[in-house]
Amino acid sequence: MAQLEKSYTENVQKSLYEVEQSEEGMRLDQFAQQYFQTFSREQIKKKILSGEIFIHKRPGKIKSSTKLFCKEIVEVVIIKSSHEDEYWQGEKLLIEVAPKIIFEDNDLLVIEKPPFMSTHPAGKHIFYCATVYFEKFHKKTIHSIHRLDRETSGVLLLAKNPQVANLMTEQFEQSNVKKCYFFISKITEQFKNIDEFTSNEKLGNPGTGRDRVIVNAYNPDSFDGKTALTYFKIIHKENGYALGLAFPQTGRQHQIRVHAMIHGLPLIGDKLYLGGYALFQRFKDNLATLDDHELVELPRHALHSMGLKIPYQNQISHFIGTLPEDIKDWIKNKLSLNIDDLEKEVREKILQYFET
Repeated sequence: MAQLEKSYTENVQKSLYEVEQSEEGMRLDQFAQQYFQTFSREQIKKKILSGEIFIHKRPGKIKSSTKLFCKEIVEVVIIKSSHEDEYWQGEKLLIEVAPKIIFEDNDLLVIEKPPFMSTHPAGKHIFYCATVYFEKFHKKTIHSIHRLDRETSGVLLLAKNPQVANLMTEQFEQSNVKKCYFFISKITEQFKNIDEFTSNEKLGNPGTGRDRVIVNAYNPDSFDGKTALTYFKIIHKENGYALGLAFPQTGRQHQIRVHAMIHGLPLIGDKLYLGGYALFQRFKDNLATLDDHELVELPRHALHSMGLKIPYQNQISHFIGTLPEDIKDWIKNKLSLNIDDLEKEVREKILQYFET
């Protein structure tokens, strides 16, 4: 499948694909399935019937079983609907906030990604994405270098061309990047009341069925899982909560959330590792109870990418963000901290880490 063009408006995405020689004779629904990998065969069939998937200059009625010819152009249209909406206590959240630009030149974009914005289109999340947002302005493809989970906010690097994307991605793969995250957690009985500690439990990949979203942890000497390492520094404890910084040395899925939970510090807002799969599913199905909301306290997990230190343009560059508004509001309502003093302390500790 060769993508010729992709365009976005506020509510519509259009993509053009040219049928390659190896795809000649393929059914239209099979061809489209390569693009809609998260859609069922029945969903694709409905999109073909509605005219959202069609073949340019092909006369007659187009069906799912229509066979394709080499060099034909297939257009795929996605219309924005309610599937990207987020709800909290029965009310729709106004999540679509513009990302803040920290640094920009001809090759690189460094932004602070808002919570609920995807790094790039994936699954049902197509419109509210960092790459899509900047493609609208620059009128060209924007490349993701690394990714943050949708609910995780903070510092994110994007590239304006594939060459820089590849070069910067190599820096992450070669462990040449220092990362720092801010988090808020509850304190449970498993917490050993140590303000600085290391978590080195191995982490597995999500399984199947109900476990497909849960990352399992294993003892460091286990044959299961992959090596994972996170340094933690607690900077404030009050009313059964802990505020801290996490410095991941590896980049496993859900690493900070799982390591924090193992050591008695499940993140507030973390429906999966604070509440469990059943609670996670109730929120996903918009069936969460009042008790569920009171337990998690925030619409998203309280994890924010505060800073990155990375080689760029033959020098070492560091990019440090600020605390997001929802995190600051929660702190103001729950704790006795002065936000300005907290942000100053956080920045100082990040710079100390980057300088080591």
